[in-house]
Amino acid sequence: MLVLSRKRNQQIIIGDGVVITIVDIRNDKVRVGIDAPEHVPVHR
Repeated sequence: MLVLSRKRNQQIIIGDGVVITIVDIRNDKVRVGIDAPEHVPVHR
């Protein structure tokens, strides 16, 4: 497993067009935004 450290508003780009953004960090919770093309399923 790859483990990355990111700060608020930093991004991780995966493959073609999938962008993960760290939206907010508060105490022990992290809000993550995922931007992906419609044909890529995103499950939570």
